[in-house]
Amino acid sequence: MAMGEREALEARILSQRDTEELSRDARGLLAGQVAVITGGNGGLGLAAAAAFAREGAHLVLAARSADALEMAAGRLRAQGVQALAVPTDVGRADAIEELFARAIEEFGQVDILVNNAGVSGPTAPLHEISLEAWEETLAVDLTSAFLCARAALPGMIRRGRGNILSVSSIFGKRAYPYRTPYAAAKWALIGLTQSLAHEVGRHGIRVNAICPGPIAGERIERVWRERSLRRGIPLEAIRDKMLRMAALRRIPEAGEFADLALFLVSDLSRGMTGQAINLSAGMEMR
Repeated sequence: MAMGEREALEARILSQRDTEELSRDARGLLAGQVAVITGGNGGLGLAAAAAFAREGAHLVLAARSADALEMAAGRLRAQGVQALAVPTDVGRADAIEELFARAIEEFGQVDILVNNAGVSGPTAPLHEISLEAWEETLAVDLTSAFLCARAALPGMIRRGRGNILSVSSIFGKRAYPYRTPYAAAKWALIGLTQSLAHEVGRHGIRVNAICPGPIAGERIERVWRERSLRRGIPLEAIRDKMLRMAALRRIPEAGEFADLALFLVSDLSRGMTGQAINLSAGMEMR
């Protein structure tokens, strides 16, 4: 190809790309898409919901706490967002079926699923953990993702598109002593993500995971307090140790999680699937 022809082709490509980006920006990255977010009543789930809403998405928020859930949805509606609150025990198959039935009834489809519901689980040596505590942790942190994906996939397959995003953890990639149920669920969630990505990629469906390290907020402070009491170590020593483990010497905030979630469920990451992306300020680099 002659130099002049190449320059003309590059100019056409750049012009087309600029037009596409301007069009996308005008309508929002997620304009008209419907996102189901479990654990949507606060923290990371609500942060992601707000980010998706700014880009034009309609929201279905699910969590066990009806009052907190309705309050979160109300805050979004006050900003002109279409947000449906569905109190849901994500560990129960019938509750998940009801959640997706309500989403379809309200909006007609589900384009995005964010498996964010989770519990910290017990902080104790394995031999002191009850079967009930083990099963509850896996039901919320792992089985709920299976149930939600199973409910969302038929519609996504019919339409030939969709995004499933699960929230794992950097402790789904490394040992986490005294938190074995949590770590086991988060390791398994990465396996679910990568296996499912292979299954459904041919249908135009992408499946990814975020692996946060500690995220600033009450939840991680509660975990650190429990570890401090369990191991007899001052809380500040635990906090300082965690910060020293991070290359950036800080821990990310919920807004940074929301930005990454938006990237992974939008066309900005259209060439990515089966990925488990760390958000840990350099605490984990695999």
